[in-house]
Amino acid sequence: MVYIFEMSDLVCVFLSPLDNSLVRPIINNERSLFIEGCMTPSYPKSEVTRTRILEAAFQLFLEQGYAATSMRQIAQQAGMTVGGIYNHFASKDEIWRGVVEVKHPYHQILPMIEQAQGDTIDEILRDAAHRMIAGLSDRPDLLKLMFIELVEFNGQDVTDLFQMSAPRMLVFASRALQKRGKLRDIPIPVMVRAFLGIFVWYYMTEMLVGKELQAAFGPQTVDQYIDIYLYGILDSAPEAAHA
Repeated sequence: MVYIFEMSDLVCVFLSPLDNSLVRPIINNERSLFIEGCMTPSYPKSEVTRTRILEAAFQLFLEQGYAATSMRQIAQQAGMTVGGIYNHFASKDEIWRGVVEVKHPYHQILPMIEQAQGDTIDEILRDAAHRMIAGLSDRPDLLKLMFIELVEFNGQDVTDLFQMSAPRMLVFASRALQKRGKLRDIPIPVMVRAFLGIFVWYYMTEMLVGKELQAAFGPQTVDQYIDIYLYGILDSAPEAAHA
């Protein structure tokens, strides 16, 4: 259940009645309405209600998936009537799109990558990979949301999200290329796609493999995957170029 607590100068969202320990930001991106779980009343109350609905839906989608979640359940979780939900969202699909817009992992991943530092290409990409893995590990719910989007919606929102995030990734890649080091003649979009692919997959397989299989495979570290990304798996260059 999501609870709203209104004071003279703040409106706060709680996940249980008056439990301050559970207060946390509801939307965590550049368009955030909340600071430490609260917002000033200068924002329209309709925005508070919309955020309340999105947070309730987000929790239910993570727990049971999109298809298994009903509008009635969302209304109950948000402490509202179904009619009240429809005053803000025309359909469950519109709620889902609202959740994806504010909760998708790219909101977390991009700022982490952009904060990476280093004097060489190796150092800055290594730092970016470590930051991304650490951020995903702290927020497993982000990956669950991505799985729901891929499995239940066939990734139909991925294209729009990629178009939103691609310019920022290309800016980071261009900044990384200005560091010391020499790269092969590979298009920047290909390098960006490979970077995201190998490290998101690293995190996913960490979750899927489990500790017992990890022990059987032997020690594996993020740095080993970074080395593969940067230098490949061959001990030396091929004798002849591919046709």
